[in-house]
Amino acid sequence: MTSFGPAAFQLVLLRRMADFQPDLAEEARHRLGASLADQREANKRWQAMVRSRTSSATGPRSRSRGALARYRSVLGPPESTAARTIGDLECEALLWRLPLWPDLRFEVLAAPDGAVWNEWLVRAPGARGPALRSADDLLPWSATVDEVARAFAPVRPMEGTAPTRWRLAFAAQGVPCVAEFTYGLLQRVSPGG
Repeated sequence: MTSFGPAAFQLVLLRRMADFQPDLAEEARHRLGASLADQREANKRWQAMVRSRTSSATGPRSRSRGALARYRSVLGPPESTAARTIGDLECEALLWRLPLWPDLRFEVLAAPDGAVWNEWLVRAPGARGPALRSADDLLPWSATVDEVARAFAPVRPMEGTAPTRWRLAFAAQGVPCVAEFTYGLLQRVSPGG
């Protein structure tokens, strides 16, 4: 891969998802026409961009501002942008289409100063999500954090095992469960809570 664009970015997402769903991630990598070497190179280049001096200039605050510019340079102009209020915080939601997940969008929530607060996959506007009634409906890659949180409210957010991971504890038909997500996409559900 010579340029770093949406295909390479999807390989980066897949690398983290492979920790939970190696078969799904491998199948998706093949759909992109990429080898394992391509994926390793994409991840290496992404990590270099994340850690570059131009991204991190003078510390974490500058690094956050550099993240939005990094997403724009890699993914191009967003498909849509919208003002969003979360609690008493105002932010901008930017959405990008990724070919591997046509019913999802990669969402970046950015502060007014351009700092990135969150980045993950969400359901595309107008796309129908899965019917989530029981834990059996929670298939890998079928739902987003928001969809599981709405379907099984109340949920308890839990710390993820890495910055790109989220966990939710909830009860499905009275059974305690924990759902794990990578980049906002459901990876697995296990008993517990």
